[in-house]
Amino acid sequence: QVQLVESGGGLVEPGGSLRLSCAASGFTFSLQWIYWVRQAPGKELEWVSDINLDGTTTRYTDSVKGRFAISRDNVNNKMYLQMNNLKPEDSAVYYCALNKHGGSRGPGTQVTVSP
Repeated sequence: QVQLVESGGGLVEPGGSLRLSCAASGFTFSLQWIYWVRQAPGKELEWVSDINLDGTTTRYTDSVKGRFAISRDNVNNKMYLQMNNLKPEDSAVYYCALNKHGGSRGPGTQVTVSP
């Protein structure tokens, strides 16, 4: 079955960086677009970024453009989200998923941006 497991979250000060990882199994990773979504307390799930099959096309929600970078490793079935210049409003649980609505998402990894 599809399994996605996120890691790499933590507590960071504003302006700091984190690199999230997503390990995938149970499906043909190289044949799927992969998505990052996030959910802050009391808010709806929000699409953050996605990447096409070979990594040549990436898309970002406006609030993270220029600060976040998505990438993938089809050999090792992993995806990454490099997050730079983090802001308090980036605080959320981050999930990797198989669609922009969070389908098949993993347990998530908490990102907290606070002084």
